[in-house]
Amino acid sequence: MKRHFSIFFWIVSMLLIGFQGQAQEKNNDFEISKNLDIFTELYKQLDLNYVDEINPGDLVKTGIDAMLGTLDPFTNYIPESDIEDYKLMTTGQYGGIGALIHKQGDYVVVSEPYEGFPAQKNGLKPGDKILEVDGQSAKGKTTDDVSAILKGEPGTTLKLLIQREGTEKPFLLNVQRENIKIDNIPYYGMLTPNIGYLKLSGFTQNAASEVKKAYLELKEKNDLKGLIFDLRGNGGGLLNEAVDIVNIFADKGELVVSTKGKESIRDKSYYTTAKAVDTEIPLVFLVDPGSASASEIVTGAMQDMDRGVILGERTYGKGLVQNVFPLSYNAKVKITVAKYYIPSGRCIQSIDYSHKDDDGKANKVPDSLISEFSTKNGRKVFDGGGIEPDVKMEPEMFSPITGALFSKYILFDFANKFNREHDSIPPVEEFTINDDIYNDFKNYVDKLDFSYTTDSEKTLKKLKEIAESEKYYNDIKTEIETLESKLIHNKDEDLDKHRLEISEILKIEIVSRYYYQKGKIKASLESDPEIKKAIELIGEKEVYSSILSGSSKKAAEKMN
Repeated sequence: MKRHFSIFFWIVSMLLIGFQGQAQEKNNDFEISKNLDIFTELYKQLDLNYVDEINPGDLVKTGIDAMLGTLDPFTNYIPESDIEDYKLMTTGQYGGIGALIHKQGDYVVVSEPYEGFPAQKNGLKPGDKILEVDGQSAKGKTTDDVSAILKGEPGTTLKLLIQREGTEKPFLLNVQRENIKIDNIPYYGMLTPNIGYLKLSGFTQNAASEVKKAYLELKEKNDLKGLIFDLRGNGGGLLNEAVDIVNIFADKGELVVSTKGKESIRDKSYYTTAKAVDTEIPLVFLVDPGSASASEIVTGAMQDMDRGVILGERTYGKGLVQNVFPLSYNAKVKITVAKYYIPSGRCIQSIDYSHKDDDGKANKVPDSLISEFSTKNGRKVFDGGGIEPDVKMEPEMFSPITGALFSKYILFDFANKFNREHDSIPPVEEFTINDDIYNDFKNYVDKLDFSYTTDSEKTLKKLKEIAESEKYYNDIKTEIETLESKLIHNKDEDLDKHRLEISEILKIEIVSRYYYQKGKIKASLESDPEIKKAIELIGEKEVYSSILSGSSKKAAEKMN
């Protein structure tokens, strides 16, 4: 018998004995023992008889992932190699160089170095192509592959071979990993003399204390009359941090969230425990489909308490609670142990993973099972699908040319070129994409082999395909060819026609090269339609109050 199988068999046998000795009262003990025994024997036969060598670790991990994949996407196995990602999820910290990366062509490139961390301190810039890491080629590697290599123990050193546009030869950089702490609050400040803004990107440790500190600073230094709390794209984190953030704006003793699981030990209620910082200031919470979990606890509780107006798009709908449990060899498993319920009693879980169809697909909670609940003021709210905003806004759609310029990294690459040619730019609020910059950009685009398809062209192509399949094409061929000739777009005309939206994104890209993430967020707020609507709402005191009181549907309709 091969040695690696003997070790594996011993581990599984110990697990089997442990299961048999733990809880004889449980009716499924026999099923657990039987299936572990089958799994062990199956692995033994594979190891002894399979035609090729098998990798024990890969094979077992595949089995674990497949098993967990039958449950829900939030129940995950975390091997020791992924512990840095786990630390980032819970603490906002990890060992690494501090940079966002993306795949562009055959290589991974730097998207954005974090200000004050090794990547930025060692001179890495957006667009830098990572050719090698510690002498190993990075060609063809995915972002996950490279990210795993860049992360590691703080204090250890990486050798990166970098290729930079405008530099003749690749060059080596020795970068020492540090403990990277991702800010829960990447930016906060005043949007008007009286309205503050706070962007929360995570719910890791100390998120609530950071929110409280930022809010008090805004309040003490300004004549604050309202706060816009941005939770867009915030996928959640620690439940206790969400409860403590609600406590900043809600009285002591308020129910924030309850959890209910299969075992009664999972049934808990979480209340605010301290005196609130401010129970009166108008609050507008910005949400979108990327707002999930802890973000939904905060916005759901604020909505149920009628403490703030929710503005934007429907949230993700994740009403499941996970706990992390230790496994052997420094591995861990994250398991869904309960569902959470916000103060009105509703669960906002949108996908029912416990009842899958014949194909194994989990579907959204059907309308027939959605129930009505009430906020503190008697407003109607519903379960089964995230948090429905009080003031709904449709997502802004970019033109095809703008979408292509962004997705093909043309705006990104031009911003890198601009940065190489300009040592500095004015402050964010003063910097604009003037005629000179935009004309330079147009000339840059003209030299590229760049194509895109308009929505009209896509529709006509679909019509052509349908006509061909239904044998009508020859009858309308002349008309379709005439339409095709008329729809041929002119790149220069489209660049002029959509200059405003292209310039908005171009400004954000360029600003980030000089003022990093804070500047990037600040620049994006200037043309943000949801920010404009939120400012308008806080200024309309009567409309704001009537939305929360439920006294006037017209008020919400007026804002929509």
